[in-house]
Amino acid sequence: MATTTPAAFNEFKNKLLLTDTQKDTVNSRKSNTHGYLKDSFGAASDLPLQKTKLIGSADRATIIRPLDDIDVMAVFENKDNVFEKYRYDSQSFLYRIRDALSGYQVKIVGARGQAVRLFYKDAPHVDIAPVFHWNSGGYALPNGSGGWLTTDPDVHDDYMSKRNQELNYNLKPVVRMLKRWNNVHSKRLKSFHLEVLAASAFTSLGNDSRDALEKFFSHVKYNLSVQDPAGYGGDLSSYLTQSQRSDVNTSLESARERASKANAAERRGDHQEAIRLWRIILGDEFPAYG
Repeated sequence: MATTTPAAFNEFKNKLLLTDTQKDTVNSRKSNTHGYLKDSFGAASDLPLQKTKLIGSADRATIIRPLDDIDVMAVFENKDNVFEKYRYDSQSFLYRIRDALSGYQVKIVGARGQAVRLFYKDAPHVDIAPVFHWNSGGYALPNGSGGWLTTDPDVHDDYMSKRNQELNYNLKPVVRMLKRWNNVHSKRLKSFHLEVLAASAFTSLGNDSRDALEKFFSHVKYNLSVQDPAGYGGDLSSYLTQSQRSDVNTSLESARERASKANAAERRGDHQEAIRLWRIILGDEFPAYG
């Protein structure tokens, strides 16, 4: 509990960070995944594993508690041009990865869309994105319908790191808070879309998170379209229907209105009211006044 709004925000930011134990779990799951794949796809295989890499919000340090899933990219070597075997049937490639892992001590192994998921008894589960490296740049990832799409998590990581540095290392804490806002208000926005929205919303960013959130909610409303920084995914908002866009904009306006009132309450010294309003925006994990 806190008696000032800045103190409440500082406490809240710490609540969102992974604990040391959770960080160890993430690293262990990634290491285990590499070992499972290396055992099945060694140097003698026609599909040898080249490397694995933690990707997604866990790698970009924008992941928040509670832990659910982590993403691991598995890059396979195009030995003897094996890619041609799967050029028109990426699902078979995905199923081959799934079947090779079925004997390991995991609860369930299954193909899900574009990834193979390792279900553990306790979270985090692991989504494996099996890819080939394109000679022209980026990675070939199964698209869920037999073909391939191009993605580049390396560029995504570099983009977010650069924007975080340009914004005085204040971007990622804001992103984590926005993810909690998104989670407690119907989780309408995809994680990376939300990250790029935040990275695109600011030309400068100080350490006043209350002001930053109000500005984000105001700026992003009716501005949900942002491009994939890697140049492959197009408009990152394309998954939203018109109705869903309307719902997101309604949520953003509601958050903007409450944030404006909360900041006004803080300016006049009414921290109790400010904290009450921020708890509505950011959920019950936000510290109560006390």
